Amino acid sequence: MQIEAPQLLHWLHHFYGYGSWQARFWFIGNEEPGGDIPEEVADKFNYFSTHHAEAKPTLCNIRELYQYVSVGTEDPKAEKFTTRYDYRFGTTAIPSTVWKNLTAFEYGYDNQPVPDLFHYQKEKFAQAGLKREAIIPLYPLPGSHTHSWHYNWLNLTGCDFLKSRQRYEEHIYPQRIHTILSNLREHKPAVVLMFGMKNISGLKKSIQEFFGTVQFSTGKGIKLQIPQHHHADINGTKLIITTQIPALRHGRIETGFDWEEFGRRVRASPH
Repeated sequence: MQIEAPQLLHWLHHFYGYGSWQARFWFIGNEEPGGDIPEEVADKFNYFSTHHAEAKPTLCNIRELYQYVSVGTEDPKAEKFTTRYDYRFGTTAIPSTVWKNLTAFEYGYDNQPVPDLFHYQKEKFAQAGLKREAIIPLYPLPGSHTHSWHYNWLNLTGCDFLKSRQRYEEHIYPQRIHTILSNLREHKPAVVLMFGMKNISGLKKSIQEFFGTVQFSTGKGIKLQIPQHHHADINGTKLIITTQIPALRHGRIETGFDWEEFGRRVRASPH
C-alpha cells in the first residue's frame, strides 16, 4: 500500500493523537511512533482520512485505529500479531513500557494506588470516554525507532518540506504548538507532561509568547528516581518538560526513573 499526498497532508495537519481533549492528563511525546514499515504508516493515514475527514484538530480512538493498522510482513512481530491492536490490546498483547510508566506517573501524582498496569493498558489507557489521558505527539508523522528519516524518498506534490527532518519540523512546528496551546487554554488539563523533548528553550519561548508571563522552574534530576525537568503553572495547569523518555534505554535499569515517585514530587512542588 502506497503513501499518498492527500492522506499524508490530512494526517499532518489534523491528527493530534489519541484520547480526549477533556482528559485530566496530557502526555506529549516528541513524535508519533510506528514509522519503520511504510505499509503501517499508510494504514494510519488511510484510516484517518476515511474516518476523520473533517478539517479540525482530532484525537482518535487508539483501539479502533490500531485495528486498521496491519503489522507489516517485514516486522518481526508479524509472526505473532496481525494488527497493532493485537500487539497492544489483544489477548496476547505485549506491555508498553512507556504507557506503563505514564500510568504510574499519573497515579503517583494523584497519590492513588497504582493499578495492574498491563490490565490498565489493555482496558483503560487513553479511553476517550474516561477523560483521563490524552496522548499527543508534538510532531505527527510516525517516526522510526532508529531515528532515521524515511520520508525523504517520497516524491509527493506539495511535500517538498519532507526532504529533511529539519525542514519538516520547521514547517509543522508553528501550527502544531499553537493548536496544542490553544486547546490547553480552552480545556485546562490538570497536568501536561512533555517528554522526550529536544528543543527545551524553544518550547519554553513558544509557551511564554502564547501565554505571556509564565515562570519556569528547574527540577534537578535524581538518579533512578527523578528526571531533570522544567515546570510551570499555567492558569492552574501543571506543565512539565523533560528530555527523558519513560522507558529504559536498551533495557538498562540504570537509565530508568521511578515515574510514580516523579508524579508525587511534581504534585508536591510549589509551582
